[in-house]
Amino acid sequence: MDYETTESQIHTSLIGCIKALMNNSLGRAHVLGHSESINIIAQSLATENIKTKVAVLEILGAVCLVPGGHKKVLEAMLLYQSFASERTRFQSLLTDLDRSTGHYRDEVNLKTAVMSFINAMLSKGAGETSLEFRLHLRYEFLMLGIQPIIDKLRSHDNATLNRHLDFFDMLRNEDELTMSKRFDAVHIDSKSASQMFEVIRNNLKHTEAYPHLLSALQHCLMMPYKRSGNMLQHWVLLDHIVQQLVLQNEKGENPDMAPLEDFNVKNIVRMLVKENEVKQWKEDADKMRKEHQNLQQRYEKKERECEMKNKEKEDMMTMLNKIKDKLERESEEHRQAKRQVTELSARLQQLSTASSVPGGPPLTSSSSGAAVPPGPLPPIPPPPPPALPPPPGGPPSGFGLAPFAPPPPPPPGAPLGGSKKKNIPRPSNLLKSFNWSKLPENKIEGTIWSEIDDLNVFNVLDLDDFQRTFSAYQRPQKDSEDDHSAVKKVKELSVIDGRRAQNCNILLSRLKLTNEEIRHAILTMDEQEDLPKDMLEQLLKFIPDKSDTELLEEHKHELERMAKPDRFLYEMSRINHYQQRLQSLYFKKKFAERVSEVKPKIRALAQASREVVDSASLRQILEVVLAFGNYMNKGQRGNAFGFKVSSLNKIADTKSSIDKNVTLLHYMIGVLEEKYVLVTAFKDELQNVPEAAKISMTELDKDMGNLRSGLRSVETELQFQQVQASQGSADRFVPVVSQFITMASFSLSEVEESLSEAKQLLGEALRYFGEDSSKLQPDEFFGIFDSFLTAFSEAQQDNENMRRRKEEEEKRALMEAQRKQRERKASAGEGEDSQFDDLVSSLRSAEVFDKDLSKMKLNGRKPRRQDSSSSSRERPAAKLNE
Repeated sequence: MDYETTESQIHTSLIGCIKALMNNSLGRAHVLGHSESINIIAQSLATENIKTKVAVLEILGAVCLVPGGHKKVLEAMLLYQSFASERTRFQSLLTDLDRSTGHYRDEVNLKTAVMSFINAMLSKGAGETSLEFRLHLRYEFLMLGIQPIIDKLRSHDNATLNRHLDFFDMLRNEDELTMSKRFDAVHIDSKSASQMFEVIRNNLKHTEAYPHLLSALQHCLMMPYKRSGNMLQHWVLLDHIVQQLVLQNEKGENPDMAPLEDFNVKNIVRMLVKENEVKQWKEDADKMRKEHQNLQQRYEKKERECEMKNKEKEDMMTMLNKIKDKLERESEEHRQAKRQVTELSARLQQLSTASSVPGGPPLTSSSSGAAVPPGPLPPIPPPPPPALPPPPGGPPSGFGLAPFAPPPPPPPGAPLGGSKKKNIPRPSNLLKSFNWSKLPENKIEGTIWSEIDDLNVFNVLDLDDFQRTFSAYQRPQKDSEDDHSAVKKVKELSVIDGRRAQNCNILLSRLKLTNEEIRHAILTMDEQEDLPKDMLEQLLKFIPDKSDTELLEEHKHELERMAKPDRFLYEMSRINHYQQRLQSLYFKKKFAERVSEVKPKIRALAQASREVVDSASLRQILEVVLAFGNYMNKGQRGNAFGFKVSSLNKIADTKSSIDKNVTLLHYMIGVLEEKYVLVTAFKDELQNVPEAAKISMTELDKDMGNLRSGLRSVETELQFQQVQASQGSADRFVPVVSQFITMASFSLSEVEESLSEAKQLLGEALRYFGEDSSKLQPDEFFGIFDSFLTAFSEAQQDNENMRRRKEEEEKRALMEAQRKQRERKASAGEGEDSQFDDLVSSLRSAEVFDKDLSKMKLNGRKPRRQDSSSSSRERPAAKLNE
């Protein structure tokens, strides 16, 4: 087509005829069925006639909406690239979109047609389901500098154009967010090569693909770097290969025109797979993963130790500052009291001197002499410390309830006074113990046991077989032919219960410490943080009892042959007051955690009490509810001056007579939103109420009681250890626990003061709302407000949904009326159908994107606003033509 024909009115009329032909189903089928029709139509974009360009773009955009038409348009644009001698396809479109001089200055229709065509290319065809395809095409437009052009187009302030621009931005935001979520990132800057490389590297790190990424980069370094004739083609080839790797589907089909015709990704990948190499890579990766996990565990352990030490240091400094402030206040009070005593003594002396009245009694030496200077007031004895609570998770229940020091056990083997000795055969080897509960001899008389003589059993019992079966030496199960080798092995001695020994062995294997290291940790109160809290809790379950101690003491000369659990229990039984030390250590480690669990509850209780009293919005809501109730109720139920706060949760029970889905709560929220706009956000004023609704005062008092009793028990053990005759150099119980008790006592007193203040605030809040403070617990009181907050939010959402449905129904009704109007106009014409015109019209007005646009708006996506000079990659299209 020559230049004159291209710019003539005939050309415009021909395009109009093709558009009219496609408006008929039969004509449209012929046009789409022709192999070159779409290509020829696309070549008409070379014209400078704006009307012709708009018509061509509307035809191509509408063809994108027709099944099978999207790929035809892509092929046509690729052919137009060579026809118009463009460096890249879509280059002339971006040039027309960016033109703002001459008769293009205010030409909004062309720019709207270009944007509608671009949006159709991105969102239709393969772009409806494939995120990769949309990103692939969008990167092509971004490389041509579309984003700064879009930002500049918003200055036209055209509603239809802005809808297309918003759709482009929102779809881009949605796609980039989806891509970021794949890599667990907030945002991936596709303009930054370093950030994209970092994302890929982090995603492939420690995977089998990482060596291949390095290999690809290493070979990229060896590609031609000088400006030779083949350098560009090498990079273009690499770009095309990666594009087809991403876009080609399982069937080997390409949604875009494939730059490499015989490049089938699936077949090539199948050829590259080698099972042995894959298996080896997996084994290496597993090995590296295990090593990484071990290093990570060691690192986390050291990190926890450092954090704990830092926290202890910070807590100690904070506590010392508080103690210093308290001492300064008490010293000042003491000085004031001393001054007052001095002043009162001086006044008393003056009164004594002036009381020599005639006829009065003589002054005694005590009254007439000089006033005795006041001595220092005796200090007030401190309150008794609380006792230690039983550790959770299975520690002995007597901790904190009974004294720590049990009476010393009798020496092993000592005969009981007055007891008869039975002539029981003695086994030649040590046997396993039988854990029974023995009846005292003085309770045998008159029972069945007085009629039983077990000595008769020994006459018929095979004692050798019994010894072999229940020997305390654990022999490995071997065949008879291996008996000789088994005799040579060292026999293990175990005298404790089998199941208990097994569980203890599992615990020691998890602890990964020697008996000496455990002993040192207990004596030093675990200053090195070797014993985790959960392990301490398990150790409390394996404290040797009296019978274990007696049995182990009998066989201490066979210590080397003892099983691992037996040696552990023996070593621990030799620690003075092992059980009490272990319980004290557990309480010390858990104290900060328990206090930190109690403090937020007390804080939430106090703050929630203040919030419900101080909330002006809540007061306004109660006022509205009171007005509603008095207006609705008559007789004795009406004329109320107040109501129980529990009545708030009954508002939703009153339903509308018109719509059963609407309750009094829905109606009240509508009134509040209309008349009292600020009140609807009252939940921001009651932020601590939901947390306070979970607090049980009984449980809180119980936790505080446990802290008090636990601390009292630790103090008892400290007093016991202080009076011991000698303390070894490794025994750090007294200094460590003394320091702990000082800090813990002050911390506990501070928590108790906070609890007392919170209870006072709660009582004031209950009285403020006319409730009985002796009957209503905090979880019940705040639970009422929490339930009301939840119901209020749900009703607000219901109102919003009803408004949205109403708007959608009105919009659908309007669209239906418009559609009927178009049908009436079409029926008044030549009788041909107007489906293609409808497509063009909906594309021009962006109605075809309404569903996606509304969905993205509901998801909270906002059109992006960018500076046109923010990126060198998204350069303006005008630069391409320079």
